[in-house]
Amino acid sequence: MKTKLFPDDGYLCQTFRPMKPIAHIHTDFPAKFGIPRQSGLVDTLEGQVVFEPAFRHPDAVRGLESFSHIWLIWEFSETARDTWSPVVRPPRLGGNRTMGVFATRSPFRPNPVGLSLVRLQRIVCGPDGPVLHVAGADLMDGTPIYDIKPYIRYTDCRPEASDGYVGALHERHLEIVFPDDLLQQIPDSKRAALLAVLQTDPRPAYQEDGKACGMAFAGHDIRFHVREGVLYVEGVRKI
Repeated sequence: MKTKLFPDDGYLCQTFRPMKPIAHIHTDFPAKFGIPRQSGLVDTLEGQVVFEPAFRHPDAVRGLESFSHIWLIWEFSETARDTWSPVVRPPRLGGNRTMGVFATRSPFRPNPVGLSLVRLQRIVCGPDGPVLHVAGADLMDGTPIYDIKPYIRYTDCRPEASDGYVGALHERHLEIVFPDDLLQQIPDSKRAALLAVLQTDPRPAYQEDGKACGMAFAGHDIRFHVREGVLYVEGVRKI
């Protein structure tokens, strides 16, 4: 971005360079419902970051393998809009309290940019160039990635930091009743991640108990309902 100051009128004239995706991520979530509320909340979720052809040079990730975690800067591609509001209603607050948009991680922002911290499992070089295998991502399948940066513990970690109003919100962990005949329909490698997602209660905070819900995960439609702290899986269908 270039910024120029014109003394005659006192206005700042900014010339922006449009960003373009350098990669896309592949995850088990083809839709928004069910995606963990924050990165790292379900560390067993796996994804692959595949670079666009222009950025598939192995030298671009040289040294990245020495880091355990990386930052992904990405776009809320499914919620991008031309308008914005200074306040939003975070689902974690029940959808009935407003907060300033910059005091939340809501996708409805002036610029639909997201930030996620993920664990870098390995880098695999192949026909698609270097592919980053990551864990703990909170992104939908196909999400555009604008940049990747290493997580640096001595500067990025702040144990003394305050969590603001979010600190009073405790993650809810549900008991899961998943009939064995239905669980067997899920591939072995995906079961632990699915159970962890369901335990964190994928529903919006304002949704009432007893209502039938469904989420798409790893090529399957998972139907369930929650009652008194227990999530009951009612059906699994391959999609």
